Amino acid sequence: MNTSHDAHQNHSGPDVVISQESLSKAEEFIEAEEGAANKFKGWAAVLVTSLAVAMSVFHLYTAYAIVPTQTLRPIHVGMVLFLCFLMFPVSNLYRHRIMWWDWIAGTLSIAVVVYLVMGGDDFTDRNTSPEYWDIFFGICLIVLIMEAMRRTNGWIMPIITSLFIVYALAGPLLPAPWTHKGYEVGRLVGVLYMTLEGIYGVAVDVSASLIILFTIFGAFLQYSGAGKFYIDFSFSAMGGKSTGAGRTVVLASFLLGGPSGSGVATTVTLGAVAYPLLAKVGYEKNAAGGLLAAGGLGAIISPPVLGAAAFLIAEFLKISYLDVLLMAIIPTLLFYLALFLMVEIDARKYGMRDSTIERVVSIWNLTRKYWYHFLSLISIVFFMMWGFSPVLSVFWATVVSLFTSMLRSDTTLIPYDLFKGGSDWVQRMWSSPFIKAMEGGSIGVLNVAATCSGAGIIVGVVTLTGLGLKFSTIVIDYAEGSLLLTAIFTSLVVWIVGLAVPVTASYIICAVIAAPALTKLGVPDFAAHMFIFYYAVLSEVSPPTALSPFAAAAITGGDPYKTTLQCWKYTVPAFLLPFMFVLDPSGQGLLLMGSTKALASADWVSIGLVFVTAALGIASIAAGFQGWAWVKTTTYERILFIAAGFALVYPSVWSDGLGLAMMGTAVASQLIRHRKN
Repeated sequence: MNTSHDAHQNHSGPDVVISQESLSKAEEFIEAEEGAANKFKGWAAVLVTSLAVAMSVFHLYTAYAIVPTQTLRPIHVGMVLFLCFLMFPVSNLYRHRIMWWDWIAGTLSIAVVVYLVMGGDDFTDRNTSPEYWDIFFGICLIVLIMEAMRRTNGWIMPIITSLFIVYALAGPLLPAPWTHKGYEVGRLVGVLYMTLEGIYGVAVDVSASLIILFTIFGAFLQYSGAGKFYIDFSFSAMGGKSTGAGRTVVLASFLLGGPSGSGVATTVTLGAVAYPLLAKVGYEKNAAGGLLAAGGLGAIISPPVLGAAAFLIAEFLKISYLDVLLMAIIPTLLFYLALFLMVEIDARKYGMRDSTIERVVSIWNLTRKYWYHFLSLISIVFFMMWGFSPVLSVFWATVVSLFTSMLRSDTTLIPYDLFKGGSDWVQRMWSSPFIKAMEGGSIGVLNVAATCSGAGIIVGVVTLTGLGLKFSTIVIDYAEGSLLLTAIFTSLVVWIVGLAVPVTASYIICAVIAAPALTKLGVPDFAAHMFIFYYAVLSEVSPPTALSPFAAAAITGGDPYKTTLQCWKYTVPAFLLPFMFVLDPSGQGLLLMGSTKALASADWVSIGLVFVTAALGIASIAAGFQGWAWVKTTTYERILFIAAGFALVYPSVWSDGLGLAMMGTAVASQLIRHRKN
């Protein structure tokens, strides 16, 4: 947050001051998403930093060296659990200190992993008939993961995971069609603990091999000052006009969100800087908070990092992460197009004042000095296009970030005076941004990795009991075979699950229980999974867990629920966009046909048309929901705009024609009244 305070002093002026109380309250929402971490001093701080740096070093090593999967995943979970129990207290009564029970839980986490690794192939082979100690350590691991999730993400995820375990154990007692033969504790532990289909399954694999490398990369960018540069660049590029404040938020959220992948963190970081400017030009508190939260939401769907769930898409579908980035390009452009249109309409609707942003440095001088921060982002995609795996791509992008940071003394991760030697060399190295970045990379992954471990329990139960097929059959029966109704029901399921759990967990749960319903009706795998991913992300702006709007309201001083409603207004086009992926084959053009191979033989005219109609649909919906285009809409015009938007978003020739006709009528009416005025 220090970066935010510095930038605030540079740009905001004296009119609006964000209190320390508001910033502290906003930090609470970050803690709600990422856990209330301890802050240590003395020997405890040295210990935790050493362990976190060692964890980062180990995972950077595994990116380049070959470590067997059966070893990497358990060690990753053991490290995550050990650090979780040191970093996150059992309750707020024990903040900022390590208690004796934390040491017991941490030691047991290591013992569970040592027992597994030392067991070798014999351990895995007896998963169908586990021994006493196998069951003991397996139950311990499940309980430890539950507690780690509770400490980092709250009670909801452990409760949901427990319900899935009960479902596996109590199969014969359940009513049809949910009934199954049931599994005893030993069999369940065998699958969850002793194979790669449960806890150590796909989710933990992605966490151990990809997500942690991206959090290390993000920490390198943060401590080299890239975040401050992206904000300053946006302010310099978009200042001067009444829409400049809103445009600044949109551009800065995209640049900040790309490397962070966190909606709440992006909202808070940007809000501390940009809210004074939004207030100056005429945004009221709730509207300003809604825009900030909507921009933060875009961070989770913005290349090149996206949210953690995006890495899981690649693993579930067995495709390149580059293909996932490709699929995200057009939806991301359309999302930010909607935000840009909304802020343009806001300026007309509310008669906002022009506000010249006080530029400390011109955009040219700023880019000339710090251009290499863009290079760090671009390098990931460059390495993947060069043929490197995602793991190696982010590894080398991190190396690029490290060396390019050294181009200037005010951004270098390794201070120049370290090369001078001296008796205090170790102390200077220990307090350097490089060590802080290595520590931050591991600490930043803990809540996601704990969630992935818990999600592995859910995936294991779903696989063992066949719940995914049962659920998809039930959904299709309720929808009476209609693809539209199935998509609506699926979106509601994802949305409801997302109200209670983080995006990563929401995607994993729904990918295994809800995606089969769409694929059974002919929707390609990639479109079904992107549909679920986007609705998991959109659940972030819905109470009772609307963390981004609530954090924005804490900064602006607005009402949390009114801010959430404003955020809905800004993001409503995004709620409709995913339906284009699944309702018609032409809509898959928005995902660029799902892969680079398919794109090579794609119909570019069809892709261009679906993009244009989607953009027009978003513009129409924006005008309809805002009640304004060139001038204030009449009731008749507003109905036409909204209906046209829905029609244009539905990918078919007849609906596009109807939508264009209605939109054209509304636009003509607007222009006639605008000229009269």
